[in-house]
Amino acid sequence: MIRHAIKKRTQAASVVVTLAGCLGGLTGCGPQVQTAPVRIANAYLGPLTVAVAPALNFSGSTAFDPNTVADIMASELDAVVGVEVIPVSRVLAVLGQEGRDGVASPAHARSIVERLGADAILVFAVTEYEPYHPPVVGIAAQLYGVRRVGEAGGLDPVRLSREARPTSTEPGPGTFGPLAQAERVYNASHGYVAEDIRDFAELRDAGESPFGWRLYVESQQHFLHYVCERTLRSMFGGGVDLALAQGQ
Repeated sequence: MIRHAIKKRTQAASVVVTLAGCLGGLTGCGPQVQTAPVRIANAYLGPLTVAVAPALNFSGSTAFDPNTVADIMASELDAVVGVEVIPVSRVLAVLGQEGRDGVASPAHARSIVERLGADAILVFAVTEYEPYHPPVVGIAAQLYGVRRVGEAGGLDPVRLSREARPTSTEPGPGTFGPLAQAERVYNASHGYVAEDIRDFAELRDAGESPFGWRLYVESQQHFLHYVCERTLRSMFGGGVDLALAQGQ
């Protein structure tokens, strides 16, 4: 995000240069994104310390860095009420000691949670990825932890690479399993998604860009912030736009 430009022309030119690098992927674009501290309600799960695993890539695309996407997810997770975030770097350190690059199974997820002293770990997969205009990103996400009474199971993104459809799991209370889940493909060419992006952009910094709300469509990294925020809002019970639910 380009801030405090002296002249509008200079600001516009700088943003165009920045977005030229962002449209094809994520390399070198990280410091440009700044987002407002919009809180996400935590309606059901209560206070949690959550580790964030590197993204699993089930999209077939090589146009993104799974660790960078995970950092974006972690930055949005920090806005969830009552959640303390353990950075991706700490999960990567544990994985590095094990000679792994990602979470391999629910049992492996539990091992990481215990080693980090966390309550839960957010494991998610990028299932579709198209970085060019209009961008498309699919995410299947799951929060693993010890279930409490009344918490339901859900999707297992760790197993999506081996199965045609997500698998439902129903662990009992007191067992380690999925606490919350969300799965959706966000396609910016769909009208209901574009409308939701406008609403999202109004609460962020889009007004400081000559692109306005379209910054979150033209810049893939900004679009990923939108996708991750909406995924977390769905998972934690903070509300999902009705149009998005109807368009799923």
